[in-house]
Amino acid sequence: MSKITRIEVMNVDLKAKVARSDAIQSFTKQETPMVRIFTDDGQDGTGYAYTIGNGSSAVVAMVRDTLAPWLIGRNAERIEEIWKGLFFLVHANAVGPTASLAIAALDTALWDLRCKRAGLPLHVMAGGAQKRVPVYNTEGGWLNFTPDELVAHAVKAREEGFRGFKVKVGRPHVSEDVQRLRVVREALGSGMELMVDANQLFDVPEAIRRARHFEELDLAWFEEPMPAEDLNGHVRLSASTSLPVAIGESLYHLSHFREYLQRDACSVVQVDVARIGGITPWLKVAHLAESFNVPVNPHYLMELHVSLCAAVPNSQWVEYIPQLDDITHSRMKMVDGYAVPSDAPGNGIDWNWDAIQRMRDNHAVIDGK
Repeated sequence: MSKITRIEVMNVDLKAKVARSDAIQSFTKQETPMVRIFTDDGQDGTGYAYTIGNGSSAVVAMVRDTLAPWLIGRNAERIEEIWKGLFFLVHANAVGPTASLAIAALDTALWDLRCKRAGLPLHVMAGGAQKRVPVYNTEGGWLNFTPDELVAHAVKAREEGFRGFKVKVGRPHVSEDVQRLRVVREALGSGMELMVDANQLFDVPEAIRRARHFEELDLAWFEEPMPAEDLNGHVRLSASTSLPVAIGESLYHLSHFREYLQRDACSVVQVDVARIGGITPWLKVAHLAESFNVPVNPHYLMELHVSLCAAVPNSQWVEYIPQLDDITHSRMKMVDGYAVPSDAPGNGIDWNWDAIQRMRDNHAVIDGK
């Protein structure tokens, strides 16, 4: 038995390296709730989640005041039992982002512990299905970039070895989106995949209209075309277009993915390890998608998703948006356009604790005393 004796919780604000705007928001910083779990056998594991812009204080408070005290004294190896216990402990706040992000920070720390104790990297411990996964670049495709800037970024991404490039859509008129996409497609040719992301902007008629205009561009997928809660709208869109419809970053429970898959409402699953509640439910969603013969291409958090994508057989892509560089020694390794997961025991992230201690706020320690 490995008994949990102490938990540290904190937040670190990470500024975006480039201006990032999509159809519904501007992304100026990432608030990063972090936890460290210590056990009586001298081991420790680190986990984290994120919020875009604000909201981290609520996540930190839930961990500090409710979840972490419940964990003290428990067996860190019983991850499934712990996840279920944490979920029902805050059931009045679930299903939703705050509870999921708080549980995710703890769950990813427990997996880090499990892998370190076993002496295995996460991608092997969680499945070991692939040794490398293709990478696509989102960092150069934000909605605030001009068409000329998009072309320059796309060409640079191709030269750097990326195998795909994603462009944000949601300009006031469909012709503007099409013009932006067309110049990128012409610059890249047909040998590099092109994805688009609307960040839930459209209603059903406009999503169907835009998809019709996008089809000629041979897109890899049309991401978050409508609000995630509009399941029936996604059914209607998927039935009306040849474009693969991608969803998942704004879903917070395994059952929600099941409903989308059962109703043929999506062709790509983009489950986010923080927003789904950690590695434990992420793997369940990935294997659920596998049973429907649907790929899982997760949203954001590339530093953690690279290992999870390599763990499962149906992952096709890792999304490139670097965000942890200021607080880590490690970087995601990319070779010939493929992400290669770390073979170090644990979750594959080498944290820079000196930098974290300088930048952290809302720090608290929970122990059994």
